[in-house]
Amino acid sequence: MTTPFDPERRKPGLVAGLRSSFLTGIVVIAPVALTIWLIWTIMGWIDGFVLPLVPGRFNPEQYIGINLRGVGVIFFLVFTIAVGWVAKGLIGRSLIRFAESFVERMPVVRSIYSGVKQIAETIFAQSERNFEKACLIQYPRKGIWAIGFISTDARGEVSNKAETMGKLISVFVPTTPNPTSGFLLFFPEEDVVELEMSIEDAAKLVISAGLVYPNAKDPSQPAKAA
Repeated sequence: MTTPFDPERRKPGLVAGLRSSFLTGIVVIAPVALTIWLIWTIMGWIDGFVLPLVPGRFNPEQYIGINLRGVGVIFFLVFTIAVGWVAKGLIGRSLIRFAESFVERMPVVRSIYSGVKQIAETIFAQSERNFEKACLIQYPRKGIWAIGFISTDARGEVSNKAETMGKLISVFVPTTPNPTSGFLLFFPEEDVVELEMSIEDAAKLVISAGLVYPNAKDPSQPAKAA
C-alpha cells in the first residue's frame, strides 16, 4: 500500500512534468531555430552564387580576410534594384522588348522563359491583384462550408454567360495544408458570406487544418463597457 508521501508516486509526476517542459521548450525553440537556419542557409547560398561574380576590388572580404555572411545578399539587392530602376525607363523597356523578341525565336528557351516569367510576375509583381476578403462558401455541396478568398468580381465572358441573376464573384478555395494550391470557383454574390477575420488569419486556419482559430469576436457575448 502506498502513501501520499511514497517516492514511487512522485516519480510519474516528476517525469510527466519534465516531459511537458521539454515539449514546451521544443515548441518555442523549433520555429526560432528553423527560421534562423533557413535564413542563414539562404544567405550562404546567395553568397556562394553572387560573390564569384563580383570583381575582387569590390569585395570587402579581400581586404579584411574573413568570410562575411550576407555580403553577397547586399550585392544582389543593389544589383536587383539597379536593374529594376533601369527597366522602368524608356531605354530599359526597349531593351527588354528586344531581348524578349529574340527569346521568342528560340523554341525551348521561350517556353522556359515564359513559364518562369509568369511565376515571377504572379509572386513578386506589385499590383492590385490581391485577395480582398476571406469568406465562407458552401462547397463542394450545400450544407458543407469551406474557407475561401474573394479575389474580384467576375467580368467579361465568364460574367456574361453564367446563368445567374445577380453579380458573380470569383473565389479562390485553398487546400489544406498548402494554401497556394486550390480551386478557382465563381459564386453568386448572395451565396458568399464575408468574414471579419483577416486574410492572414484565414490562411492560418487553413494551414493548421482548423487547429488555429483567429481571435474573432463572439456575437453571442455581450459588448464590454467602455
